[in-house]
Amino acid sequence: MLDLRNVAQNFDAVVARLKTRGGNLDLGPFQRLFAERRELYVSVESLAARRNAANEEMKRKAKEDPKALDALRGDLRAVSQEIKEKEARLKDVEEELNRILLLIPNVPHESVPEGGGAEDNVQVSIWGQKPDLLFAPKQHFELGEKLGMLDFERAAKVSGSRFTFYKGALARLERALVTFMIDVHSSKGYTELLPPYLVLRETMVGTGQLPKFEDDAFKTLGEPERFLIPTAEVPVTNYHADEILEGESLPIRYCAFSPSFRAEAGAAGKDTRGLIRQHQFHKVELVKFAHQEKSLDELEAMTDDACDILRRLGLHHRVMLLCTGDMGFAARKTYDIEVWLPGQNSYREISSCSDCGDFQARRAKIRYRAQRGDKPQLAHTLNGSGLAVGRTTIAILENYQREDGSVAIPEALVPYMGGLKELKPI
Repeated sequence: MLDLRNVAQNFDAVVARLKTRGGNLDLGPFQRLFAERRELYVSVESLAARRNAANEEMKRKAKEDPKALDALRGDLRAVSQEIKEKEARLKDVEEELNRILLLIPNVPHESVPEGGGAEDNVQVSIWGQKPDLLFAPKQHFELGEKLGMLDFERAAKVSGSRFTFYKGALARLERALVTFMIDVHSSKGYTELLPPYLVLRETMVGTGQLPKFEDDAFKTLGEPERFLIPTAEVPVTNYHADEILEGESLPIRYCAFSPSFRAEAGAAGKDTRGLIRQHQFHKVELVKFAHQEKSLDELEAMTDDACDILRRLGLHHRVMLLCTGDMGFAARKTYDIEVWLPGQNSYREISSCSDCGDFQARRAKIRYRAQRGDKPQLAHTLNGSGLAVGRTTIAILENYQREDGSVAIPEALVPYMGGLKELKPI
């Protein structure tokens, strides 16, 4: 959530920067409501001073002129009633301002280029070479089905569209990838968490999924209402909700494996075949809590940590700085990591690493003291995939495929596969 006072004091500049994100931005009522809020605060304070003065006057009159008390009591009741009415209106105004701010995305950092979409993103680095395949490469779903290790038909029978059964060694490969990723990140100082997969509404609000993206979420019936997590970012970021952290403990780094659940309400007709866009998929998530002045440096480090998984797997990839019009709702700066997929003859996102500034921390009330005894200030939160496991499986299938339909296993994963070096048809 944006800072109310900063938006009010820098309204034109904030709106101008937010408009570079595109979409329908409606801050029309904001200035009027903020002005009314200020007037109500001044009025309530003035009336409270009058009430206090009237109370003191009554104490004096009780001794000097008891007959005057009735008139003073009438004035006091009128002032108290006016205070009550204005405080009720103030509460309504602040709730309306809060509703507006909950629907407004983060302001892009000044280092983020302006642009309308993916075509305006900027490549900042590239690693490795595209594999030199001497045959027409197949897409991952063709390979998986020919191996007998991806079963979309039976998954549709059980769960409907956008679900998959993994089978045999490919199921083991997915499991191996999770362990491999967690091991690598843990060795770099990330503390492993295994989070809940169901969270409360206020938890989803804390990271910015709600209220704007409720249509993309799966939720339970009954009370209390709970949501299946769209990413481990949600429970892990809220791990420190309503807490004051000590500055010397920052940055705090967590890595967490979880399934992710997404309704894909806005993705009709996109990537309907294969594993690219599923209702349920696995992901290893990286989350950081950082000092305000150091979060951009932590973003660079987190992005490199995610890229390191691809380097160890020998997968060609590039890093893209997203433009204002292509960033996520809560992010102020984002790098997408895109892996090369020979079967699709294109790069596809496999990780998105974002610095959210104090946007999520303000919602979730996550603060820190720079030094003991200092006034608490909002932490900066960061998150990124380290990596999307299913998409990493896709990249291995397509980059390590052979002409006979078998698939080599990257050397780094062989120990996690019990020495198995290739996937062959079942």
